Amino acid sequence: MNLTECNGRDAAAAFSGKLPPDALTRSVLSNRGTPRPEVLIGPAVGEDAAVIEWPAGKLMVIASDPIVGASRGAGKLLVRVNVNDIASKGGEPAYMTVTLILPPEMGERTVSSIMKEIHDECLENGIAIVGGHTEFSGRYRHPVMSATLVGTADRVLDASDISRGDAILVSKHVGIEGMAILASDRPDLLETVFSRGEIREMEGWSDLTSVLPESRLLRGYSSFMHDPTEGGFRGGISEICRLSGMSANIGRDSVPVHEYTLRASKALGFDPLRLVASGSMIAIVPGDRVGDVMDAFRDLPIAMTVAGSIEEARGTDAVPDSRDTGEEIWALLNRRGSGEGAV
Repeated sequence: MNLTECNGRDAAAAFSGKLPPDALTRSVLSNRGTPRPEVLIGPAVGEDAAVIEWPAGKLMVIASDPIVGASRGAGKLLVRVNVNDIASKGGEPAYMTVTLILPPEMGERTVSSIMKEIHDECLENGIAIVGGHTEFSGRYRHPVMSATLVGTADRVLDASDISRGDAILVSKHVGIEGMAILASDRPDLLETVFSRGEIREMEGWSDLTSVLPESRLLRGYSSFMHDPTEGGFRGGISEICRLSGMSANIGRDSVPVHEYTLRASKALGFDPLRLVASGSMIAIVPGDRVGDVMDAFRDLPIAMTVAGSIEEARGTDAVPDSRDTGEEIWALLNRRGSGEGAV
């Protein structure tokens, strides 16, 4: 569909979630303010955070993300999604600002509860909360939460360094965040397929959504890393290919999918590789360093899988299909009942 022809409607009203890459580039990323030479990595499709050179050779890494698609544990998740973006650039998170806008009826107790979640998660990751904004507004029915996180890094992970023959590695298993959201917010969709114990287990996957632990090991070996959020694994790979101008050779059976996620996808009719996937890091690693990476993770409780390899793009492969950024979680959250859409 031509985004300028939406039956008279504004193009952005035609869909939910992320803007398609072409629309994002045309309408958002083309407006970049003043060019400054110290900005080494700026906004681009597939980039999780900016990289700015500091004095004495240190790099500043900045990320900003809101929370959408989850209700319980939103304060913790707000920190996690921003930490993951910093981790994807090989950075250590350090300073965070937080913006909270809440409906008036939520009151101070809700603010305190959200901030306690944020505080505790920041303690876990060594982050100082250095500022922000909090207000109540009758214009909103649900909380609006956003954070900006600054970290430090010692080197630049640049997509231009991705080369033919590099390996595509994936940590843990894909769809972790999406399944945790379903177990927490829509257990009714899962109860005909899973036991209550299994649903509680998947709800606990929210504790697995940080990729900072694997980032600390991977950043010494990787050419590039990416935190696949909306659009899942497929969306993340599409963004990496678009950013680097390369293509990916991936066997579907090579991508790690948990048995529970696979079972749910068959019962509810969704693609697990397009399910929001925070908690699983995609790392592009030179072929001759893969053995070193696998050795480094051998004794850790973090699974690492080689899912495919990077190839030279041929023809239209250089511009991945924007449909690969489609997200499954929205349709699942909006279903009326557990029987709808079952296959």
